[in-house]
Amino acid sequence: MTIRFPFIAMLCFLSLSFSGESFGQQTTTLEINKADLLKGASGFERLLGNVEMKHQNSLIFCDSAHFYRTENRAQLFGKVRIEDIEDPITTTSAYAEYDGNTKVAKLRNNVIFTNQETTLYTDYLDYNRETNIATYFNEGRVVDSTNVLTSERGVYEVNLERITFRQNVVLVNPDYTMKTNNLIYLTIPKTSETKGLTNIVSKEGYKLDAQKGSFYDTQQKQFRFFDGIVETEESRIKAQELFYDEGKAYYEGKEDVRVLNKERQVEVYGDFGKYWEDRKYSLVHGNALVRKYFERDTLFMIADTLISQDSEADTAKYLLAFNSVKLTKTDLAGIADSLVYNYSDSSIRLFQDPVMWNQKSQISADSMVFFIANEELDRVFMKDKAFAIMPDTLLNYNQMKGRQMTGYFAEGEMESLLIEGNGESLYFALEADTLTQGVNRILSANIKLTFIDGAIRKANFGIRPDGKFTPVQKIDEKVSRLDGFNWRIAEKPDQNVIDAWRKPVEIDLEAENLFDEPDVKLELPTDAQIQENLGKSGLVPIKKSLTPLIKKGN
Repeated sequence: MTIRFPFIAMLCFLSLSFSGESFGQQTTTLEINKADLLKGASGFERLLGNVEMKHQNSLIFCDSAHFYRTENRAQLFGKVRIEDIEDPITTTSAYAEYDGNTKVAKLRNNVIFTNQETTLYTDYLDYNRETNIATYFNEGRVVDSTNVLTSERGVYEVNLERITFRQNVVLVNPDYTMKTNNLIYLTIPKTSETKGLTNIVSKEGYKLDAQKGSFYDTQQKQFRFFDGIVETEESRIKAQELFYDEGKAYYEGKEDVRVLNKERQVEVYGDFGKYWEDRKYSLVHGNALVRKYFERDTLFMIADTLISQDSEADTAKYLLAFNSVKLTKTDLAGIADSLVYNYSDSSIRLFQDPVMWNQKSQISADSMVFFIANEELDRVFMKDKAFAIMPDTLLNYNQMKGRQMTGYFAEGEMESLLIEGNGESLYFALEADTLTQGVNRILSANIKLTFIDGAIRKANFGIRPDGKFTPVQKIDEKVSRLDGFNWRIAEKPDQNVIDAWRKPVEIDLEAENLFDEPDVKLELPTDAQIQENLGKSGLVPIKKSLTPLIKKGN
């Protein structure tokens, strides 16, 4: 039986329906404010046309509704809109179910959830008005003034202004795109926190990879990565905890810090590090290590602190190391208090008690600089208290000293040595490289010596050299040593010394990442699937459109 009456009478009826509620007491019962037509049906009432209902602080609008009065719930059809009277929250959809007892709204199809500047788009949303928590399924998209975030599932905690995104999360910002599987986004400070694998690509093409999660302030444009790598065309930076300020182009790393200059093929390691991208300036300290990669060889160097500068000016491209410097390469090794490696001419300057070993030779001075050409030691210049020691084939120590020296190398061995100022040389005369005949000791302002296998083969002296030969039977320690002799081979660093200081774990370039993963296109449920799910939940499936239903009521 169909009931018909004027709209005013209907309002009177509605007023009488809820007269039992105490005045001023907030009811938990769904209320009907108005509708164009109300029709009775088995187990529920049909509200047709411009429906408006109320539940506590929520106003509910739709084209039509099925109101289950005894169960205190309603099914809402067509242009569903739920407005919060006190909070700036509005939700719209094509269909919804609202339970007045649990205060849960289940919205389906073209759902739009709006809270001030934040808008959530999805097709499956459960909104709990009691807890003010909205949960979406089968893909959602959140848009605010700065970001667009999509994921398969999400939870929006309105009171906390917090949204948790799960599975195939993509955050798009004007400056970058982030991909992860677990992200927490705070809508008021606009910060995002991820758990687990997180990958970011900036608008410039920089890649940021965090294996253990990240934190990002989207307004301050500050990142914090855990087990993170930042890779650009020019550099690669890694740390267990890596901070990046995009506005200042500044990086700061803690634990297992490494900075690779791809152009120079120089990689710097340490416990703590700072890097200024615009200046191309880095500071690393704490068991610092440098690896300079050559085509056929690698130069290793350790120190307390390392500074790398690679600006546009050629004169300002260098690597500075200080405090307890040690270095090693296939054909050389050295120690010093401090060191400067000049990128422009491949020169390495050692300061404060430097010592360098080249295969069979040892050289020392107050300061020295050596040059690498074609990946091999080319020449070395020593200044003040210069001293060279070269064992011969019989392990005798040939020695040279002077105010300054210049040594030249061929195929990794010293080929000649020029001594300038207060020159002294002491070398052993050999017979057929198998027998020591005696010692030659020569004083001269300038001396030039040439060597083969560490043995002197030719000597040229300046004006009036003062020489003395001592036969082998009269050789003692005093005769066989120049003043200042100090064979320091025990201090020569090798790879074991480098590894004991710091042995980096190589980066796994094949580690799992999301950079090549395409943006996920999820399969949303069809209308038939939605109806099937509603049927399983015990609700009456809606099989017909609303238009014929309204016409039938008229």
